[in-house]
Amino acid sequence: MNSESGQKLTLWSLRVRGRFVVALALVTALTTGAALERWVLKLGISGDALDEFRLMAQAWEIIDLNYVDRAAVRPGAMTQAAISGMTEALGDTGHSIYLTASQARKAGSAVQGRLTGVGIEIHTLGRQTVVVAPIDGSPAQLAGVRPGDVIEQVDGRSVAGLSMHQISARIAGEAGQAVVLTVVNPQDGVGREVKIVRASMKLNNVSWQWLPGTRLAHVRIAIFSDGESADLRKALVEIAQGAGEGVILDLRNNPGGVLEEAVLTASLFLKAGTVLWKKDARGIITPVPVRPGAVAGEIPLVVLINGGSASDSEIVAGALRDSHRATLVGETTFGTGTVLSQFPLNDGSALLLAVQEWLTPDKHSIWHRGIEPDVKTPASVSIPPLRPASEREMTAEQLQSSGDAQLLKAMEVLTNRSGKLPAAAANRP
Repeated sequence: MNSESGQKLTLWSLRVRGRFVVALALVTALTTGAALERWVLKLGISGDALDEFRLMAQAWEIIDLNYVDRAAVRPGAMTQAAISGMTEALGDTGHSIYLTASQARKAGSAVQGRLTGVGIEIHTLGRQTVVVAPIDGSPAQLAGVRPGDVIEQVDGRSVAGLSMHQISARIAGEAGQAVVLTVVNPQDGVGREVKIVRASMKLNNVSWQWLPGTRLAHVRIAIFSDGESADLRKALVEIAQGAGEGVILDLRNNPGGVLEEAVLTASLFLKAGTVLWKKDARGIITPVPVRPGAVAGEIPLVVLINGGSASDSEIVAGALRDSHRATLVGETTFGTGTVLSQFPLNDGSALLLAVQEWLTPDKHSIWHRGIEPDVKTPASVSIPPLRPASEREMTAEQLQSSGDAQLLKAMEVLTNRSGKLPAAAANRP
């Protein structure tokens, strides 16, 4: 993602795998010489890496024996830093990562459609931390947090210069605990303090609303957690029964989730074909076919994407684009494009590693490239995207003046369709 346009705390498509022996146990073993060599070979580590393992153990011992600030020599923190450094060295920034035990638990809960916290989606714009939207019915929404609010402090401490992970860690906490956010309304510059009591909540996977003055349905998928495709199927059936004339599938700032849910989601719009291809470390490519049971195989369709659309969002967008089923509107997606396997570590932490690469039906790579829209439409840096819940009380005039350029462009694309794809999509190679 372009660091100037925004940064977003994301979850990625997870696939839990069996037990994994972590070679970094070496760091805590503090063994050298022949004992180290026997230990490494016992784990099955390549002999070519023996010198590197010796080097890590040597550095650990030097720090442990000589660093003057003894309170700062914390084995747990050093181990976590070493593992984080290994994943960062892979160059798979923002994707293959190390999760602490707490982060691993939260990632698993989100994929299952449950969260504990305040219930807001945040991203950064320049140096500001901005609320995209509070989750419907969340503690943040009930406390009065609004889309577009700029978070300046958490519990009286400034968040200026902090990463998204650091800010999220400050806001997160156990159910029943309170947190105070100092937020500023960007329209009038007025600041206020909002006290929020954290709670456990179930994510609303899918929401939708008729756009004012039209029979176009704005369908928002927030995350591909368990049950999302079933929720989407129900929504699409309701839209068909209501004589819907088109669907705008909103995947903006959707971080991904469960791979199977993405496959089922794309299959609701496709009658046949391939959703994606998986390429493993040996270069073997395997197709993932469309599942039977499409309920929206004919209705005109536009998909909204942006730099926060990642992982499973990219699978769905790529499948619908390559199948010439939909027009993509918005901005280039994040570019995660791999299957992550979660390897649990002994202390409850985990490694998330890319073990398979995703390819679109036409075998285009997503990884580190993202998916470009057919109709490029930048979003306003100061106006968060509309959500279906906010459109329920809108008039057609209010919608047109909302400033959500991407949603308005999607409406334009659908309105100009006469049973065929618009020129941008119809001329796609």
